Formats: sequence, C-alpha cells, structure tokens
Amino acid sequence: MKCSSCQHENDPEDLFCAQCGAALAAQCGHCSAELKPDAKFCTKCGTTVMAAEQPSSAPSIATRTVADYTPKYLAEKILTSRSALEGERKQVTILFADVKGSMDLAGQ
Repeated sequence: MKCSSCQHENDPEDLFCAQCGAALAAQCGHCSAELKPDAKFCTKCGTTVMAAEQPSSAPSIATRTVADYTPKYLAEKILTSRSALEGERKQVTILFADVKGSMDLAGQ
C-alpha cells in the first residue's frame, strides 16, 4: 500500500507508514479511491470492499463470540450468580372454560 503523504510502498497489512508514520488509508481494489475505515462499498465506483482491502486488527463479525461483546466483570457476575439468574421451575394447571351464553352476559 502506497503512503499518500510520502509515497513510500508499505505492506498491505500495515496501518501506519514505515517511512513517515502517517496513517495508511485503505484503497478500493477496483478504482484505487481512498476508502473510509468503516466502508463496505467504494463511494467512487460502488464496488464491494473486500476484507483484505480494509486493514483491521479486530476480528470479523463472523468470528466474534458472545464473550467478545460481554464485559469481563459482567461475565464473572453472571457465572457466579447463575442459580439466581436461572429462576425456579413450577408445575401449574391452567383451566380454560367457555360458558354457554357468555357473550350475551358480556354484552349486558
């Protein structure tokens, strides 16, 4: 990837220029336009941005787990108080009844 500041050629996975330290912006593989960090499509040609074109140290959405989204303190709290969160199971009986003429009674 070529630095837009000093034109130094850097590796594609580099986030900063090895020569001048400037932040490297991703480029569209189709038209070489500069892409925003969160772009999914090129704003110049409309081409889908491939994951390899976007340097990112974060795991992709497909590989993320619930643990990636849950703060560590909250996960520990949930795991230590699991019995309090599970609740209690009870067996109940429910009766549904239809009384003849109930609609006439309800109308009164």
